[in-house]
Amino acid sequence: MEQGKTKQRVDELHFYLYQRALHPELFRIHQVKHVEQRLYHAEVWVVGLSHVVTVQFGDNTLTELIAHESELLPKNGLATSFRLRGERDHSQSFANGLRFILSSQVEKMTANLFPSSHRDLMRYAQTRGMYQDFDEWEYDGLTPFTFVDFEAREREFHVHAFHAFPQELTLLKTQSIFELARPERERYR
Repeated sequence: MEQGKTKQRVDELHFYLYQRALHPELFRIHQVKHVEQRLYHAEVWVVGLSHVVTVQFGDNTLTELIAHESELLPKNGLATSFRLRGERDHSQSFANGLRFILSSQVEKMTANLFPSSHRDLMRYAQTRGMYQDFDEWEYDGLTPFTFVDFEAREREFHVHAFHAFPQELTLLKTQSIFELARPERERYR
């Protein structure tokens, strides 16, 4: 592969939300983190300049995927999908008491601003969460990377993901919340 040319382009990425887990054989997984909480467990995968987050609350599962559109992705269990462009907020509730909230931003920067933003975020990312760089795709001295940070709360799983595309001077940022509603008897205490 030619230096600086990534297989992935930010303008080709889509958001997918599934009501099921996805099979790991569909992806080239670079890193995995498991999170165990009393009411749920979560798994986060870095899959190139994209990610997969699966949260299971009892028998209910939600999976967030940022990836290229592909015929290999299952249609079964797909709750929603859309191309990632500009800024977008999405919220979806499910009959089983699960709620998913997403805020996404594709931020195109100037050639003067991107390097300092890239450097600052890369330094921060190396001290927290999951950080994966892709030296083989370095462009103009800047390395594409994925940074996923998360916070596990009692009934919520928060995910902050950043994907850096130096060739396009662009950062893809997503913030997600997987939320399990409180039972009626606990809401009014």
